[in-house]
Amino acid sequence: MFDPIWKLALGLFTGVVFGILLQKGAVAKFRVIVGQFILKDWTVVKIMGTAVIVGAVGVYGLLALEVVSLHIRPLAWAGIVVGGVLFGVGMAVFGYCPGTSVAACGEGRRDAMVGVAGMLVAAGVYVVLYPWLHTLSESLGNAGEVTLPDLTGTSPWLWIGVLAILAVLAQFLSRLFHPARTRRDRQQTVRVRKLRLRKQFEKH
Repeated sequence: MFDPIWKLALGLFTGVVFGILLQKGAVAKFRVIVGQFILKDWTVVKIMGTAVIVGAVGVYGLLALEVVSLHIRPLAWAGIVVGGVLFGVGMAVFGYCPGTSVAACGEGRRDAMVGVAGMLVAAGVYVVLYPWLHTLSESLGNAGEVTLPDLTGTSPWLWIGVLAILAVLAQFLSRLFHPARTRRDRQQTVRVRKLRLRKQFEKH
């Protein structure tokens, strides 16, 4: 029923490391997530884009070494579209995604704890309704286990290279239109954050 203990321990370890990186990257902050939705803070896109590219290099690198195997999820159109819309709406209302909400719980944020409890309840409801939802989704169209390299007959490294070039270009444009802050600006930001943390600590 359960995986070996070493595999569970490895999952726990990588999860903790992932949470620390999210916290250090400041994406476990409500204001950063909301800032992304109103197109004023691109921290989330930068981090997620970097994660996608690094993850793709790692997965296909290990696949080339025959260390891992791919388990591609089928392209069920209705499930992806409806699930994506629900995920986006939930993230906009909640102010966190599933990963960042757990990291925010580690910071002691009560709003995130309420949201995580809601996610657990929703996951239980999904498990109960899964047979019916799966049948409905399959009836609305399923393209099977396909990838962009499969559809185009190209190498996955070509797509990874294009993604990397787009990421570098986006970073360049970001710095062009939003120049890096001066050292004085960064010091001022740090002072403001410390003042906010002190006020939050005094409230608790």
